[in-house]
Amino acid sequence: MAKLNLDKNEANFLDQTIKYWREENLLNGEQVQKLQDSYHVKGFDWKRLAQYSFWIALVCGIVAIASLIIDDTVIRWLKKLYDTPDIIIGILSGGVAAFLFYRGRLLQKHQPQKVFSNEAVVFLAVLFTANFIAFTGKAFDNGSGHFSILFLISVFIYGYLAYSFNSNLIWIFALISLGSWFGTETGYQTDWSYYFLGMNYPLRFVLFGALIVLFSFLMRQFKPLQGFHTLTYLVGMLYLFISLWLLSVFGNFGSIDEWLKIKQIHLFYWAIFSAFVAIGFTLFGLKTKDEIAREFGITFLLINIYTRYFEYFWDNTNKTIFFAILALSFWLIGRKAEKIWNLEFLKK
Repeated sequence: MAKLNLDKNEANFLDQTIKYWREENLLNGEQVQKLQDSYHVKGFDWKRLAQYSFWIALVCGIVAIASLIIDDTVIRWLKKLYDTPDIIIGILSGGVAAFLFYRGRLLQKHQPQKVFSNEAVVFLAVLFTANFIAFTGKAFDNGSGHFSILFLISVFIYGYLAYSFNSNLIWIFALISLGSWFGTETGYQTDWSYYFLGMNYPLRFVLFGALIVLFSFLMRQFKPLQGFHTLTYLVGMLYLFISLWLLSVFGNFGSIDEWLKIKQIHLFYWAIFSAFVAIGFTLFGLKTKDEIAREFGITFLLINIYTRYFEYFWDNTNKTIFFAILALSFWLIGRKAEKIWNLEFLKK
């Protein structure tokens, strides 16, 4: 029989539970031994270390490049490159991106076990692709200011590459580009005014996020896109709930000056709307056993409640009492969450 591979905290909890059952005579010695032999503490998580190491390496590489750029010698060299035609920079970036994608394809084919190093290569290729699109678009710019079209082009390029490489990482860039296109296109269509069809940016992205969530469910019907369903669902929920939270704070005001003239209590209907959406997704998640919907609903319902607490009571409550209530509420939530986690762990 295969043993359960538990981390240290899970194993300690199970040890204490078995000990309690033995002391209460709910288990005999033989049963205790069988249970203790059915699991073991897993060793060091080398997979997680590899993942974090590559992330840190990429971040450090970006910092190194940034540090290099601010060097005086490099700045003088860059000034000389300033006159380099945009199309040349675009072509060079495209060539580097193509090489990195080709290299990434070979690595995936011949060394599929090196998941994170392969993704790092693909990530660099994505960055050079973005540079290629930006400078090529700049080279052909006619002065219209309609740069949102570049984001739309990025959506199709990243979408095709994500499908070709079966890469969730590239698919994320496609979804980010889609959101960027939506935001800039609606801005361009209104000559960068505060409202589009009477909606400010948070309200627009509430609708955008809802459409992405709906699209994620439709993706189940198309076999080529089924592998990206969960990721699209997650990103859509992020768009939706972050926009709802911003809407509950700023309402449908287009500028900070307008928002500062009103009190937060006057925006309570947006807060109620956001809370109802969170509750709706929580109930939907509980009913359908959809963990993503349930956790997003619960998390943003709590964020909504605490945001209102800060908005309505920060100025009118003694700070000692304010933080005492805050501490007590988090302690109660922690206790309840711990009980739920224990029950779910025992079921597993």
